[in-house]
Parts: sequence; structure tokens; C-alpha cells
Amino acid sequence: MRKLAIGIAASGALALTGLAAPAASAATTPNLVFSDVTVNNGKAVTVGTTATVKVPVTYTLTRPSDLTVDYRTTFAGVLLYRGTLSRMANEIDPEAVPTCTATATTDTTVTESCKEILAIDPGASLYSASDATAWKAAGLYSTIDQDDDDSDGHISLGYDYDAWGPLGSGVRIKRAAKLTADAAPEPVKKGATLTVTGKLTRADWDSGRYTGYVSQKATLQFRAKGASGYTTVKTVTSGTGGVLRTTTKATKDGYYRYVFAGTTTTGSATAAGDYVDVR
Repeated sequence: MRKLAIGIAASGALALTGLAAPAASAATTPNLVFSDVTVNNGKAVTVGTTATVKVPVTYTLTRPSDLTVDYRTTFAGVLLYRGTLSRMANEIDPEAVPTCTATATTDTTVTESCKEILAIDPGASLYSASDATAWKAAGLYSTIDQDDDDSDGHISLGYDYDAWGPLGSGVRIKRAAKLTADAAPEPVKKGATLTVTGKLTRADWDSGRYTGYVSQKATLQFRAKGASGYTTVKTVTSGTGGVLRTTTKATKDGYYRYVFAGTTTTGSATAAGDYVDVR
């Protein structure tokens, strides 16, 4: 089942403890400072339709020296969200407990250098084209107080949750693209016309399939047999279903391919070169 936006990111911290989220209660906000937040080394994240993409996050956390974060009843980390901090349209929580190393201490504070992994599962974390956009980062802190011993006829479960954001530059999540190329006829006479077809598709997270990406420019490139690099032949625009089609003159043996540079919502793609024997 696809994940629905929950509007509050406490689920990640609670999931790590195996607890369900009760109603939040008011509490004193801890004095936590998240800084130097970097997601995926500052690069965009490209996600397909099946494989989970693991995204590294680094940050600095400064906390009161008398505040313990044990990741059992207390949790601190960084999540991704889109929308606003109070009304998240979607969020991606830490996959596991962050790794933190103390780098400085004072009488009142502890500063730690932290690393964590955000796991983006397209089947559970992304559910529409709206998710192909710029995401923000937020620091989170939660505490859980649980008494599930019912021998005295009473149980209790409560939590407190705080979030700070946006932090750092966030990250852009893109839809993965695929590209093909086929040059025909093969073999071909020197000077004859070659037709190079292809197809540009991109991940559709709603259906879990790759669908045609129309009205996009792709570059037809050629690499002669024995040459080390490709040269540009012309630019072609994708049509219905993402289909690419153009013609060129056959001059020498070599490989033809299409290259798509990508857009703000979709990653780049390069087709495998298709070899043509010119006679």
C-alpha cells in the first residue's frame, strides 16, 4: 500500500521504537540546534520505480549537556519534507539511528557531528508527480513515555515532538529517466539515409511504471569506430509516448545514441550506442 502523507513527521522516530503515535502533549521545548545540514552531498536524488535509494545526511547537533538522546525513549535526527513545517504534504524519515560523535563540550552543551541515512522507497515514500520537487530538511526531537504493564489495571503512552526547519539547502528529488536508440537499416550503404529512433521515458511513481516523456529535447550523437568520444549530430524533440525519430547520412562505421540532459523534475539519461556497419 502506498504511503499517505501524515502531516507530521513523528512517525519516523516512533517507528524506530516500535510504538504507535498517540496524541501529543505540551512540554518544554529542548534547546537543540541543528546546523551544517547537508543532504546527499548537495546533489539531487534520482529515484526510479522499484529500487530504494539510500541518501546520506550529515549535520551538526548541539544539545544541552544534561539532555540524553538514547534512541530508545528519546530520538533526534533529520528528516525531509515538502510543504510547510506545520502541514507536511509528504515526509521521509531516518532509516535507522544516526551515528553521532562528540566534537566539543562545555559546561552546558555538547556538540556532535552526526551521520544518518534516509531511505527513499518509491513504492512507500513517493506517491505522485508532486514529489518530484525541492524538499526541505528539518531537525526533529521526540520523547516517548510508555507504561504498558497492565498488572495494576493501568497503562499509559505519551510523546512530545519538536521540529526545526527548513535547514540547509534541502535536496531536489527527481524522477529517473530511461532512453533507447536504434539506427536502421543495418548494414547500410555509404551515403544512404539512416533512421535513428528511440524512446524517452521516466518514472511514474503513481503507477510504478515508466511512461513516455513528451516534448523534450534529446541530442543525437555519433562515435566513429575506433574513436574515443561522441560528437553531436542534431537535437531531436520527443513526440507522443516519448518517441524520438530523425534521419542522418551514413558516412562511416560507428555508434549512434541519444542523450537527455534532464530537467528540474527528471534525471538525465544516455542510451546505449547502437553500432552501424557502413559498406
